[in-house]
Amino acid sequence: MSRLFGSVRSRATLGATLVVAVALVAAGTALLLSLRANLTGEAGTRAERSAQAVASELAARTPLGKLSGLDAEDTPVQIVDEDGVLLAASEDLERISGTGTSEVTPAPTRSHEDGRDDRDGPDHRDDDRDDRDDRDDDESLEPGEIAQGASYTNGTATVDGDTEDYRFAAVEVETPDRGRLTVHAGAPLAAEHSAVGTALTAMLIGFPLLLGVVAGVTWLVTGRALRPVEGIRREMAAITASEDLRRRVPEPATHDEVARLARTTNATLAALETSVERQRRFVADASHELRSPIASLRTQLEVAAAHPELLDLDGAVEDTVRLQNLAADLLLLARLDAGERPAGTRVDLAALAREEAAGRRRVTVEAEPVEVSGSRGQLERVLANLLDNAERHARERITVTVRREGGEAVVDVADDGEGVAEADRERIFERFVRLDAARSRDDGGAGLGLAIARDVAVRHGGTLTAGAAPAGGALFELRLPLAGSDRGTARP
Repeated sequence: MSRLFGSVRSRATLGATLVVAVALVAAGTALLLSLRANLTGEAGTRAERSAQAVASELAARTPLGKLSGLDAEDTPVQIVDEDGVLLAASEDLERISGTGTSEVTPAPTRSHEDGRDDRDGPDHRDDDRDDRDDRDDDESLEPGEIAQGASYTNGTATVDGDTEDYRFAAVEVETPDRGRLTVHAGAPLAAEHSAVGTALTAMLIGFPLLLGVVAGVTWLVTGRALRPVEGIRREMAAITASEDLRRRVPEPATHDEVARLARTTNATLAALETSVERQRRFVADASHELRSPIASLRTQLEVAAAHPELLDLDGAVEDTVRLQNLAADLLLLARLDAGERPAGTRVDLAALAREEAAGRRRVTVEAEPVEVSGSRGQLERVLANLLDNAERHARERITVTVRREGGEAVVDVADDGEGVAEADRERIFERFVRLDAARSRDDGGAGLGLAIARDVAVRHGGTLTAGAAPAGGALFELRLPLAGSDRGTARP
C-alpha cells in the first residue's frame, strides 16, 4: 500500500477523490433529507386540509353518516371522541396504525341510518356540556370552533386492500352536540418515497461515475504538472552519474513553481560548477606554488650534502620561511572556505592599525577610535597583507586612515606607487593572481595576500575594494560594520 501511494501523483489523486467523495456524500445526504422533509411537509399539509374539511362539517352539525370526507379513496379518516372511542371512519378503511387507535369499525352505539348517536338527545347533550365544563382543557374552544394547527404522525393504512405509508394530521373540533372530537386524516407518502428513492438511485449511480471522472482528471492533470519535475529528476541523476556540471536541467516554458524550481536548480548547478572549478584551480595553483620552494630547498640540501662548503644557508632559510607562510595562507583559506565564523570580540581598528604600522618606516597612520566585532587575528592579517602589498609598490610614503562613516568603519591604505590599472582592480583579489610587476620571487608573494584579505572582510560582513589614491598610487578601502550594528555578522 505504501508503494502504491508512494508518488505525489497517486497521493494527490487519492486526496482529491476522497475530498470530493466526502463532499458528495454530505451534499447528497443533505439533499435527501431536505427532499424528504419537504415532501413529508406537503403530505402533512394535504392531510391537515382534509382533517380541517371534516372538522368544519362536524362543527356545522353534519351527521356522521353524511360526512363527505369519509368517502375519499386516498385519504383515510378517523373520528374519535375524548375517550378515544372511534365514532366514524372511512368506508374502505381496513387497517390503520399511527393515529392513536387502530380501530376501523365505529362503536356499536352509533346509528347508521340517521348518522346520529343513540345517545343524542337533550339529556345526553346536557351531560356532554357538563363534562366539558368540568374538563381542564389545554385549549379552550367554543362550540363549533376548530383548533388552530394540527399534530402530525406517520403510520400505515390499508384502504380497499392496498397498504401504504401515510402522513396523519390530527385536528380537534368542539362540536355543539358531541363535545370535543378529534379528526385523524392521512395523506399518502408514496410520492415522497418515490422521489427519495429516485434521487437515491441517481446518486448511487452518479456518484461513482463522478468520482471516477474526478480521479481520472486529477491523475492526468497531476501527471502533466509533474512531468517537468520528472525531467528535472532524470537530468539531475544523469549529471550525478556523469559528474559533468556543465549540463543543465530543462526549464519549462511556464511561470509556475516548477519553472522556478528548474531555474533555481540551474543556478545552483552553475554556482557548484564555479565552486568546483575554483577548487580545481586552487589545488593546481597551490601545487605549483608549493613545488617551487620545495624543489629549491631540496636542491640546496642535495648540493650541501655533496659539497657542504657550497651550502646557501640564507637561501634555505628563506625558502623554508616562504614555504611556511604559503602553508599558513593555504590553511587559512581552507578554514574560510569551510565557513569558519569569526569570533565576536570587539576590536579597535585604530589601535590595530598603529600596531601593524609600528616598525614600518614609510607608514603614516591617521586614525580615530573605531570598534568592530570580529576576529582580532584575522583582522590583523588583513592589515598586514594590505601594508605588505603597499610596501612592495610604494615609492616613498604609505598612508593608513581609519575613520567612522555612517554605520561603518573605513580603513584606507594608500601608497604613492604606480597604482593598479582599472581593468585589474578586481582580478588582483583572485587567488594566485600576480601582476607582471609583482611576479619576481623577491618582490612578489604567492598571490594570496589580497585574496585572503577580501575573504576575511567578507566573512566579517564587510567589503574590500581597490581604487586610485590621491597621490596617484593604489588605494585599498576596507569597510566593516561597526560593533553592535545589525550587519555585524559573518556572511556565509
